[in-house]
Amino acid sequence: MDKNKSVNRQRRRRSLRVRNQLRSNLERPRLSVHRSLKHFGCQVVDDESGRTLVSASTRDKSVRDSVAAGGNCDSAAVIGKLIAERATAAGITAVRLDRGHAKYHGRVKAFADAAREGGLQF
Repeated sequence: MDKNKSVNRQRRRRSLRVRNQLRSNLERPRLSVHRSLKHFGCQVVDDESGRTLVSASTRDKSVRDSVAAGGNCDSAAVIGKLIAERATAAGITAVRLDRGHAKYHGRVKAFADAAREGGLQF
């Protein structure tokens, strides 16, 4: 149990460190990424008001039928394209990527590449 506590503590510190580096720039909203073993999700957050502007996830009804499994690179790319479409419809073109505790490879990289192709600027 001690090892789980220390791993979670390190994970939380890592995500807060990444998030604190992004909060200094307030002209761009933060694109926060959440990944689990089965699903992938993201949301565009305005830190000044503390509101979620746009969100997308593999749990959404519109996406659930189009992806076979929610925890792979293909589904992360689908979510990246979807969040880019929703953000541009809401008038958001530039964001800052908050990868949380995750490394920038695999699903997070596939998501970011697809969001860039969809028109978002990081």
